[in-house]
Amino acid sequence: MALIGGSLAAAILKRYEWLEDKEPTAYENVSKVETLLGPHLWNEIRDKVVLDFGCKFGIEAMEMATRGAREVIGIDIVEEYLAVARAEQEKAGIRNCRFVQRYEGKVDVITTLDAFEHFGDPEDILRIMAKSLKPSGKVLVSFGPPWYHPYGGHMPLFPWAHVLLTERALMKWRSQYKTDGAMRFGEVEGGLNQMSIGRFQRVVAASPFRFEHFEAVPIHRGPIPKLHNSLTREFLTSIVRCVLVHR
Repeated sequence: MALIGGSLAAAILKRYEWLEDKEPTAYENVSKVETLLGPHLWNEIRDKVVLDFGCKFGIEAMEMATRGAREVIGIDIVEEYLAVARAEQEKAGIRNCRFVQRYEGKVDVITTLDAFEHFGDPEDILRIMAKSLKPSGKVLVSFGPPWYHPYGGHMPLFPWAHVLLTERALMKWRSQYKTDGAMRFGEVEGGLNQMSIGRFQRVVAASPFRFEHFEAVPIHRGPIPKLHNSLTREFLTSIVRCVLVHR
């Protein structure tokens, strides 16, 4: 539960302006999907049918289609994203890839990047994934930052501001710069479901899946990797990376 609200929170937030992030450079000249899921990814998808869940603009889906997958289906609920993906696919001449809002078939592998902290109903998403995955299939997951990461609130403020300040105070401050009318974290563009590491593990435990592999990757700055352990990982984890299989 946040500690600071009301006039004190307002006074703190008055010192800050919303500064839009510059284009991310963390994946410049490297493969984002390989960086987040690991180099074993290419063996996992070779000659397989892959469902990229929450594909957005389809960059990773198209890369997998050109690096060994038999077919890649990119799925997203935002049609505007899919339109961009289809245009880029056509421009690149990639034929073993398509982009849809719904998919009814069964696939060998499901991938999902930077999405589990945004799904409005992650429990239902796992049920949908289970229905779409063959019995021998795998779900390759990477998401982050998790909720208790210093910037898990996805706001350009000081570290852990979203934990220290109340949601009401933060949304009121945000409304000065954004016109979407969001008053809750879950109402911002893309949604934000406050997915911590512990919550994610509980969601998976109650799902049709089990962990084949689980990794909480520490923030790679200064002494943080040495401080990262089972007691601190909620606060010092950069991404969660895991493999899910049917029970």
